[in-house]
Amino acid sequence: MRTVSPPDTWTYALRLPHDPRAARVARMTVRSVLASHGRAEILDAVELMTSEMVTNTYRHTNGPASLRLTALADGRLRVGVWDSHARVPAPFGRPPHDHVPLAPPGAVGGRGLRLVQEYADCWGGVSLGGDGGGAFDRRAGKLLWFELGG
Repeated sequence: MRTVSPPDTWTYALRLPHDPRAARVARMTVRSVLASHGRAEILDAVELMTSEMVTNTYRHTNGPASLRLTALADGRLRVGVWDSHARVPAPFGRPPHDHVPLAPPGAVGGRGLRLVQEYADCWGGVSLGGDGGGAFDRRAGKLLWFELGG
């Protein structure tokens, strides 16, 4: 039996440890993958949004994370980030999507998911349940994703 994939589709997956360097590794991976597939037009935006999402997994969970980059048949790129905590933050909540408030002037953080809300073509998230205890169990936690390009 032969598997057939539409042209120009591909998927890359990366498991990330709970480590402050995980966002850098994710950025380097995004840069390498998109450059090798000739997707320079979306590289900076995808790199920024991926970095913000992976940083949040480090800051708000105690477990590992996973990153998945998928080129869809219509030319869009989907980026998914899984982590071990089940709570889905705004703007990834239920449609018509919660909105992330503006960060107060002078705040150190609070802008990352707002960037995703502003720059991604679409986004979403799903809670997979669990207690967020940090064990690497893909049946628990959450999956957040965004799409761009096309």
